[in-house]
This record gives sequence, C-alpha cells and structure tokens, in this order.
Amino acid sequence: MALHNAPLGKSSDYPDQYDPTLLFPVAREENRRRIGLEDGRWPWFGSDLWQAWEISWLRPGGVPAVAWGEIRFPAASPSIIESKSLKLYLNSLNQAVFSSADQVSETITADLSSACGAAVDVRLYSVDESALAEGRPRDYELIDDEPVENVVYEYSAESLRTGTEVVSEQLCSHLLKSNCPVTGQPDWASVFIRYTGPKIDRAGLLRYLVSFRQKQDFHEHCVETVFTDLMARCQPTELMVCARYTRRGGLDINPWRSTSAEGDAGPRLVRQ
Repeated sequence: MALHNAPLGKSSDYPDQYDPTLLFPVAREENRRRIGLEDGRWPWFGSDLWQAWEISWLRPGGVPAVAWGEIRFPAASPSIIESKSLKLYLNSLNQAVFSSADQVSETITADLSSACGAAVDVRLYSVDESALAEGRPRDYELIDDEPVENVVYEYSAESLRTGTEVVSEQLCSHLLKSNCPVTGQPDWASVFIRYTGPKIDRAGLLRYLVSFRQKQDFHEHCVETVFTDLMARCQPTELMVCARYTRRGGLDINPWRSTSAEGDAGPRLVRQ
C-alpha cells in the first residue's frame, strides 16, 4: 500500500465503531533494499515492541474499562503498521462491548497479525499496577559526554571506526533523534548497543548517532540502519541494537535487532 494513502499527517475522523480496516500496513522490503539487503535474507533476529497507553472498551454493563498494552511485531513480518492507523484502530475499540480483557487481547492479536502478515503477541495490563522505569539499564555505559569534533546533522556512517583491541561492551546514548518521513515531526530515542568485536571508537559512534538528527525514517528503519552500518564498518562477531523511543499519540515503539535470537527491547525508560 502506498504511504501517501496512509492516515499519518492527515486529519481523521474519530472512530466510534470497531473497525480493523483502519490498520495500514507498510512493507519493510523497500527500506531493506535501500540499505543493501535483498531476497528476504536479513542478518538479524528481533522484534518491534510497541507500548500502547490508551486502550479502552466497554464492559457488558456499559461501564468502560481501561488498560495499557505491550504489542510485539516480529522483525520477520512482511509489514510494519503505520502508527497513526494503529492509534485510530485502538480508538475504534472505545465504544465496542467485550466480555473480558482476554477477548480484547485476542481481537487485537488477530487483527494486527492479519494486517502485518505474521503472528503478533499482545498483552494487556491493568493501569492500577505499577510499571517501573529506568533511566539507563544497568551495565550500559553512557557515551553522550565523549568529546566530538565536526558534528554533522545529516546522516553519515563515515565516523564509525574501530581499534584493534577485541572487547565486549554495552553502550548507551540518549541523543538519537530522527524525523517522521511523512509529517517531519521529531522522534526521540535512547539507543543501546551491545557487541563483541573490535573496540568501537566512542566519539565516532556518538558523532554517527547525532548524524541521524535530520534523517527522515521510521523507527524500525533507523534501528536496522544502525545495525547494518555497525556490522559493515565495525565487523563485530556479536551485535544487538535497540532504540527506546518516546511516546507520541499514546504509543511508543521500541525496535531491537540482534545477531542472537536471545534478546529483547529492555526495560521501560523514564522518558516513556
């Protein structure tokens, strides 16, 4: 489906009836070709964790219920879901009657799986329960104060370089910013990189991440670009890249890609 037909960046009527046709899939393949990957062979495992903070429906007696949810799209799915269309879809549940939270979860799971072309995992949580948040996961080292010269704000991978020492490190930066490719609105994220391989120059890595500041791309595509660039230019034997994006429209998106099937998007952050 052509992106210019997506609801993002357009005025939309607030849905008052349940409508799964509001979901707008966007194929992943075009971006992956753009970063040099073809034929359906991707050098990673991973998923996209969405946190949805505005979920509501009607109980059988007509009293509303509210919840927040975690939605995991597999990185192998043919399509992502455009974020505004997911927000409109979730809003379409607001006046629909469901017998239980389980029925809501099952409905969302079926609709999203059908739309993206792969099995999606959906879990709903009570808003009455505490959800802990961290500033930075333990054992990740912050690189944001590294001395950087000749800062650039246009995407460039040229500053990525390594030494000869082989290390295992976990690095973090809160300075990742990209822009929505449709609306131009800013998307803010903390990025986490775990790798084993030649030691990555931290100042060069920070300069590289800052170069995304004017880049227009979806969250998932930015993470896949970082992963691909690090693999090509730094040649680690193991690599995991995750970005935890801040909330917009009641949703935050947190993609992770890894050379290992063992991984996740990590904990919720304070900016979420």
